[in-house]
Order: sequence, then C-alpha cells, then structure tokens
Amino acid sequence: MDLKQLKALIEAKVSDLGFSLESFSFGKRQGRAMLSLVVDREDEIDMETIVNLTRDMDEYLDEINPFDYPYTLDLCSLGVEKPLKINDLPRYVGKFVHVHLVNPIAGENIYEGDLVAVQEEAITLAVKYKTRVKNIELMTANIDKIRLAIKF
Repeated sequence: MDLKQLKALIEAKVSDLGFSLESFSFGKRQGRAMLSLVVDREDEIDMETIVNLTRDMDEYLDEINPFDYPYTLDLCSLGVEKPLKINDLPRYVGKFVHVHLVNPIAGENIYEGDLVAVQEEAITLAVKYKTRVKNIELMTANIDKIRLAIKF
C-alpha cells in the first residue's frame, strides 16, 4: 500500500472516530519505522482520549496491515497551546489566547488575553495591564499567528 492510500484510509478512520487528521508522516527514526499522526477535534483532548484513540487506531492498522515490516505508531494531539485558524476563532471565544502580530501596535507585537469577541475583520481581547483589564481590538489581517495559551 502506498502512503497516499494509507493517509486517505487513516484520515477516513480518524474522521469516523470524531477527529481530524492534522499531520501524517512516515519515516525512519533511529533506524526504526515510525508512523506519526497528529489529531485534533473541537472538544479538548486529554491523555485518556489519546490512549483510547491510539488503541482504536492500532486495531484498525492491524486490520488493514499497511506494512510487511514492524513499525511504531506515534499518535498525539496539537496540545494545549494548539495553533488556531482565523476562521475557527468564534468557537474559541472565552479562551485565553496568544496573538503574534505582523505589524506592532504601540511597539508591541505579542498580546495575550481572553478572546472576548470575533467580528468579520477584527477580534477583541481582554488583556491584563498590571491590575486592570482592558479590551483591545486587533485586526485579523494583522494577525501573523494565534494559538491557545496557558493562563498563569
């Protein structure tokens, strides 16, 4: 089975299980064959979810038997600081995010805060300055990268 066919089969199976396949790679690491999958879904993904999905994918891969030699399955999620897509931002309202801008505003090109609102061309963040919280508006066209962040 070629890798293109395998990726299509895995993508369909992962989708059936309620996830999206974000990354697929196959290669050798330290002399051993390794199939690496990165998955995501709307709901949070905890360790138990990864363990269960890995078991399900192991069983599926045993059924379709894509290789005639041993390999290791490495399955993980995008993590707690996963990158976000601008089109998906409405579902992350209320979450704490890290934003890197293309062009700095007032000398700053990194902002972290709670995503308060998402409009067509801008987002609103509640950013903490010392002891106060201030809402700032950032144009989506000026966002280089945005990801979930951990609030300390």
